[in-house]
Amino acid sequence: MIGVFDSGLGGLSVLAAIAQALPDADLVYLADTAHVPWGDKDDTFIRQRVLKIGQHLVEQGCTLIVVACNTATATAVSALRETLPDIPVVGVEPGIKPAAAASKSGRIAVLTTTATARSERLSRLIRQHAGTVQVDILPCPGWATRVETLHLDDPGFAETARLQLAPTLDAGADQIVLGCTHYAFLAPVLAPIVAGQATLLDVADAVARQCVRLAGACALGHGQLTLLATAQPERLQAALPALGLHRLATRLAASARLTTT
Repeated sequence: MIGVFDSGLGGLSVLAAIAQALPDADLVYLADTAHVPWGDKDDTFIRQRVLKIGQHLVEQGCTLIVVACNTATATAVSALRETLPDIPVVGVEPGIKPAAAASKSGRIAVLTTTATARSERLSRLIRQHAGTVQVDILPCPGWATRVETLHLDDPGFAETARLQLAPTLDAGADQIVLGCTHYAFLAPVLAPIVAGQATLLDVADAVARQCVRLAGACALGHGQLTLLATAQPERLQAALPALGLHRLATRLAASARLTTT
């Protein structure tokens, strides 16, 4: 069984890619909806939640863990791997390397939460993989919450995003990295803004490919999905059709339920 977790709905974008790549795998998704979003929390709090949730998923029988959150990966994936040395742990990191490799202008931008923007892990990714490419880091407060509340197509947001992206697009950025799993659900709004100037880059499929490499016996199951939440589990299940994730809904083994983690 593969365990996937995030603070809320964002990691469902990664879960969908994993479900498509591993159609027979049994999947558990845990949303820490009692504490969403993580992007504006301090590092100590995020680390505590990640370690507790990771341990809980192992206790549920998961033998592969996916941290489907850029903020949690940047803050705590190393600590989780130390805590669970016998369990493969896959993190989600902004696609700095592929974006830099694809850039023709020599400038890219990464859209992040506040916590990811300040993280040493992001700074290290840029040092290791950007080379001579200029990287604009754009914190996007409130964007994850917009996804959580399913306010995905507000015209006011489109204008706000346009103004936020304008300086980096005007400066020549031709690759826009979605540095938060929530932001994948905002792509329909963002794509027209960057059209003709830049490409949106998401890493969900790359994470799914890594899961395929590591899955082993996890790849063989009944193709079932279990949804867990630390608050308001009914919102988690109801969000699937709202986010266009109808295929995930067909894999549900049971209604979303609360966990005491």
